Amino acid sequence: MTTQEKLNWIRKNFIDMIKSLPADTKGKWGVMNAQQMVEHMSYSVKQANGKDKRKLLTPDELLERMRNFMLSDKQFKENTKNVELPDTALPVQNPSMLHSVEELEAEIDLMVQHFDGNESKSEMNPFFGAMNYDEWVHLLH
Repeated sequence: MTTQEKLNWIRKNFIDMIKSLPADTKGKWGVMNAQQMVEHMSYSVKQANGKDKRKLLTPDELLERMRNFMLSDKQFKENTKNVELPDTALPVQNPSMLHSVEELEAEIDLMVQHFDGNESKSEMNPFFGAMNYDEWVHLLH
């Protein structure tokens, strides 16, 4: 699947799926409800679009292995712990699921604009290192 096909899937299929979820729907695993998950996705996209600058947390000796995993089509294991997050879900920031989805769509648009004309530009992911446009779209997909 090309980067553009992945981005199209995120913008259309993924967004359509989450729009149909009630905000308080609990996942099959993890601690977030649907609205918290959407806001978590926005948080990730803000790293990709340069709004949320991050420092690398992964030790140098593990970075290549982490990047190889991220660039593969392997799925994350259920309940993979994000050391930047508490054990309980963060409270929602937006007044409704619709607002959270709209925020996510806007952040995705900003990411595309951020890299427009310079797809080799990179933004830091705290776990996978400096990532270019194709890598960010792959991870978000």
